[in-house]
Amino acid sequence: MGAELDPNELWKNFTESDVPGHMLRAFVIAVIGLPLVALGARFAARLLKARFGEQGGRLLAKILRYAGFIIVVLTILQQFGFNLAAVLGAAGVAGVAIGFASQTSLSNLISGLFIVGERPFEKGDVVEIAGIIGLVEEIGLMALTVRTFDNRSVRIPNETLVKTNVITVTRYPIRRIDTEVGVAYDESIGKVMEVLKQVADAHPCVLDEPSPLVIFTGFGDSSLNFLLGTWGAKEDFLTVKNEIPLRIKEAFDREGIEIPFPHVVLAGGKAMQPIPLDVPATAGREKMSAADG
Repeated sequence: MGAELDPNELWKNFTESDVPGHMLRAFVIAVIGLPLVALGARFAARLLKARFGEQGGRLLAKILRYAGFIIVVLTILQQFGFNLAAVLGAAGVAGVAIGFASQTSLSNLISGLFIVGERPFEKGDVVEIAGIIGLVEEIGLMALTVRTFDNRSVRIPNETLVKTNVITVTRYPIRRIDTEVGVAYDESIGKVMEVLKQVADAHPCVLDEPSPLVIFTGFGDSSLNFLLGTWGAKEDFLTVKNEIPLRIKEAFDREGIEIPFPHVVLAGGKAMQPIPLDVPATAGREKMSAADG
């Protein structure tokens, strides 16, 4: 594992040097170095924010701040003659042992750095991860915190984010809201498509570009099926999703278009028709004569 640390070796330079001078230099380093590290980290956060986002900039700035504080502390200890070589050697051995004992944590940490660099989502985005849908609340170096829409906090390790599919629902400024509807078979397909187009055009939150999409999707078991795709800003997603079906129902009622429930029609085909019987007339008379005799 390495040689044992000798306290006398660590402090020998301190006992052989000018104590007041070293203390004065250490004080100056602390007074100047610590505020400079804090200001530098704050300035770095602003610069990194443009490249890695607000949350990513804060995380990287925090790493720089901790590293700066460690450098200042080590510099102060060096002023007192502290033998840093022996300490760093022991720290290296301890680091290897800790690394083997915390492989999962190290994997999460490295995954967190990849996430901060790639920026697949930002704080405030809506994401779907392994069936969990919620709002990104905090992007950490070890885990992601998501607040679900029923107000639960879910912590997802960064390693899981790298290994699974992550859907960023609010990645782009606009979204398409699809509404499926069926009408009775005796309705006019052209009329239904025109009414659906009018409903989309009349809604104030539906965008003109991209234009609404109306598609006849096919013949169902008891209905003619249509798809109405409307585009809107991501902030208006829930408004459009809730109001478009209501407006479709109102428009269909005004136009007398029926939205059917499942129908089952029993009708006999050719196979169910009565079997025709051709009885010759002579055969009938012979049977009657035999009955009279």
